[in-house]
Amino acid sequence: MKTDSLTIAYDGKRAACNLTGLGNYSRYTVQAMALHYPSCRYLLYTPAVKCGGRLEELLAGGNVELRLPQSATAKRFGSLWRTFGIPRALGADDVAVYHGLSNELPLNIVKSGVASVVTIHDLIYRRVLADYKAIDRRLYDYKYRRSAKNATSVIAISECTRRDLINDYNIDPAKIDVIYQGCDPVFFNKATQAQCAGLRQRLGLPERYIACVGTVQSRKNQLLAVKALRGLPDDVVLAIAGGRDKNYGAEIDRYIAAKRLGDRVKWLGPVSWPDLPLLYAGAVFSSYTSRYEGFGIPLVESIASGTPVVAATGSCLEEAGGPGALYVAPDDVDAYVDAALRLLDNPWLRDKMAGQGARHIRKFNTGDFAKKTMACYKKAIIDSLDLL
Repeated sequence: MKTDSLTIAYDGKRAACNLTGLGNYSRYTVQAMALHYPSCRYLLYTPAVKCGGRLEELLAGGNVELRLPQSATAKRFGSLWRTFGIPRALGADDVAVYHGLSNELPLNIVKSGVASVVTIHDLIYRRVLADYKAIDRRLYDYKYRRSAKNATSVIAISECTRRDLINDYNIDPAKIDVIYQGCDPVFFNKATQAQCAGLRQRLGLPERYIACVGTVQSRKNQLLAVKALRGLPDDVVLAIAGGRDKNYGAEIDRYIAAKRLGDRVKWLGPVSWPDLPLLYAGAVFSSYTSRYEGFGIPLVESIASGTPVVAATGSCLEEAGGPGALYVAPDDVDAYVDAALRLLDNPWLRDKMAGQGARHIRKFNTGDFAKKTMACYKKAIIDSLDLL
């Protein structure tokens, strides 16, 4: 099948409205496809635009267009338009395949007659119950299960997620493609010592710090690294970057106060996109001890920046980090301390892991991602024709 004239549509809400996480994945996907298949036409259906600055590069190429609701009712009820209205617009736009980038498809996508692909990132809400309200878990179960069932093809972002889809939702393995996400090329740009020193000065960081990037919530398990500080040299600071869940943040604050670690933890809040690669590059190592992930892009970002990681066992993080990380059980403080001391005391080990990790993450590259995603689209289009 030729790809010269395909019109490919996306659920663009996350790309247009979210600055992190699923927003980054959505923008990465569209940018990768538009770059490697420039003759295709790409449409982003979104009820609103809240981060237009991050979309400028996507739209500048001329083959990516926004599609916003037009009627007053659709504008007012954007969620309903996204769920039910988009499929009615696909035929008018001559769309060949529609890709739900963030776990879901419109509920009536099958009636549109358009081939559909959905990316399922994880089923974390079925694994870490405490981080989700019961009503949200039921809603996600309904929407994501139905989307995976209705989709012509499913993209899982890791083998871990593929296994969960098969075991939890009984999705046919033949319709699931594992396509690893690459990280943004900005993380592969070699940071200079001067750039890292400048970031440390601006953020008030010491020469030796641990970078801990991710939303502060119980699943992300930042408390493990905080507890480990008592076994590490006094000059080592934990720099935590990301928004804070109120309750879990307060739990960490109480521990910090009780153990008098206030001068050892630096709360950075959300770090700007240009500063994030420098934060990784300037760290002695980074910490990502999440109890469960669908993939774990911060590991890849850190390794791409030349910095090894201490990560947790139990989900897919070994799959993402490979030899670029040391792995510990998510509640084993002593094991974390041992791993951290190995990295702090052995520059040669950091360099070795950085090199091995860099080779491992070569498979997480934009070219392979785009090629495999296009193959998934073409398969979905052919399969949808067979169903007619």
